[in-house]
Amino acid sequence: MLLTATTMIIEIVAGTLFGSMALLADGWHMATHTAAFGITIFAYQYARRYSSSPKYTFGTGKVSALGGFASATALAVIALIMVLESISRFFQPQIIQFNEAIGVAIFGLAINLISGFLLQEHHDHSHGHDHHHDYNLRAAYVHVLADALTSVFAIVALLAGKLLAWNWLDPAMGLVGAALITRWAFGLLQDTSFVLLDGASNRTTKAAVTAAIEEDSDSRVVDLHVWSVGQDHLAAIVSLVTHYPKAPEHYKKLLTHIGHLSHVVVEVNPCHGQPCIPSLSE
Repeated sequence: MLLTATTMIIEIVAGTLFGSMALLADGWHMATHTAAFGITIFAYQYARRYSSSPKYTFGTGKVSALGGFASATALAVIALIMVLESISRFFQPQIIQFNEAIGVAIFGLAINLISGFLLQEHHDHSHGHDHHHDYNLRAAYVHVLADALTSVFAIVALLAGKLLAWNWLDPAMGLVGAALITRWAFGLLQDTSFVLLDGASNRTTKAAVTAAIEEDSDSRVVDLHVWSVGQDHLAAIVSLVTHYPKAPEHYKKLLTHIGHLSHVVVEVNPCHGQPCIPSLSE
């Protein structure tokens, strides 16, 4: 975060002084990423601090998704600002000091590569913790990748302007960068909002739960809800009918082989004298 904040200040000042929209866009882009890294740090600290707090029913697993959602929103906002500023530069071109701007853009790219390396080190030394579905960490990666890409765009645009007099490429690269950032932001918003809104788990997990319950005696699953409550943690509510009811703990043990089920509620309804109603899978 400190590396990004320092580079942000340098690029915004340099972009303003040297007249480069691509460099200025990269600087403002880094400004949102500084805030995004702050969100990432806050999310991890908050989740860890309140992991055992009784006021959170299913723990703080969704804090990661919330951090990722906030970061994606910041990405979308900066993409819009980049579009508006780039369009204005087409109609009001500015004199660009290419040599100075290129040097700063290369410096920005180097900082992004260092930041990416530090995030990778964090990923590799997390004591075996799987961050594959960690939306907060994914958001940080996306921000660094977007930063690196806009730095590359700025370098290409400035070199083309210097060597080929294609000054129009400077604001054009701002539009290209904004389009790619918007795409990343949209994908991250989709994934995190699905978790935050208790999106249903995949059919494979539901089928596994149903099969495990219905292999026991004549049990039939009549209502089933499985959803994410955090990174690699699922909650499930199972309602079943059977002629031979047992304690809920019995049915919970039948599900222990299904990964990521952290909280399970089982409702057992006895079926007297008549055939039990078909299962959800029939």
